[in-house]
Amino acid sequence: MREQAWQRFRSSGRRPGGGRRRAVPGAIAVAVGVMAMGTLAPPTASAAAARPDAVQQGLNALVNADGLPAALASVQDREGRTRTYTAGVGDLATGSKVPRDGQVRIGSNTKTFTAVVVLQLVGEGKVSLDAPVDTYLPGLVRGEGIDGRHITVRQLLQHTSGLPNYVKHLGEDVRHYDPLDLLGIALQHKADFAPGKKWEYSNTNYVLAGLIIQKVTGRPLAEEMDQRIIKPIGLRHTYFPAPGDVTIREPHPKGYYQDSAGAPLRDGTELDPSWGWAAGQMISTDSDLNRFFTALLGGRLLPAAQLAQMRTTVPAEYFGSGARYGLGIVSKPLSCDGVYWGHGGSTTGYETRGGATDDGRAANVAVTVQPTDKTTMERVEGVVDTALCRRP
Repeated sequence: MREQAWQRFRSSGRRPGGGRRRAVPGAIAVAVGVMAMGTLAPPTASAAAARPDAVQQGLNALVNADGLPAALASVQDREGRTRTYTAGVGDLATGSKVPRDGQVRIGSNTKTFTAVVVLQLVGEGKVSLDAPVDTYLPGLVRGEGIDGRHITVRQLLQHTSGLPNYVKHLGEDVRHYDPLDLLGIALQHKADFAPGKKWEYSNTNYVLAGLIIQKVTGRPLAEEMDQRIIKPIGLRHTYFPAPGDVTIREPHPKGYYQDSAGAPLRDGTELDPSWGWAAGQMISTDSDLNRFFTALLGGRLLPAAQLAQMRTTVPAEYFGSGARYGLGIVSKPLSCDGVYWGHGGSTTGYETRGGATDDGRAANVAVTVQPTDKTTMERVEGVVDTALCRRP
């Protein structure tokens, strides 16, 4: 399900402009994965009941059997009622409680936000999905087997461009990355395949999508996300970190990493997330992600034509059996029949999985270390399935 993309992350580094910045010590394994209407209901007593429901039992098992420091979930039913859950501890050093619905780094769920902005621009007639990248970024995308005149915007959003994934080639230097730095790293390597010939996940696609947004609108990507998505649908705990911001603003569980399998867990909560940018930089909560995906599927963010384009999919077994990838969104089958739509994300210290169904159900689960065991990841995704398939 995940690619272990950046295997070492050294502790020295500088902020943009030469100032010393805080960095995570030691080696950090980084993976880039992938990812209610109205007022949220207050937490219910069921999450802490003596006989916990299936979602709570699933989170408890992730902590007690799989050894994850903490697990959090938010589940929304068809009527918009929300339950929040926690298990484990928020800080291994102090044993403090996990903040209910705490903020986490959401990794590649960011891609869905980026895709929504691009598709909004399509609906406004400012971007064409089938126009070449060179229409908006002339001459920028050139390399061995790489030509922006032959790669379309649609191929960027659907991961069918053939562009190499820059994350596979990040070195050990800890620093702030400009989006053009990330693109430059990718363009040092030859194309993975000819545009449109196959599907392969590449974060480079979304860096280019973010650059197109900035070129067409004349405004920063973070500002466009805030004005077009975050504020209109009331995502009160979601933001795109500013350059040099290594913190998580609101109450959050700490995120952990291991230098190697079996090594002690180390605190990786604070770091410069600029290496993810439009592909993976955002911070949010489980309940905000539920609100986002529900609003998206409900037609509150995109016109019907663009939402239909977003939901036009190709096989993407990278995300699991039966998974399909649209334009920045993944459909996955449910054990109770049907599918849910989301993305998921993997970044230093945190894994998130979840999404929403067409009838308004939504669930998102976050854990505070990147599981290296495939079975553990299947259990994380199993909690999502349990939450979406359980009877009212």
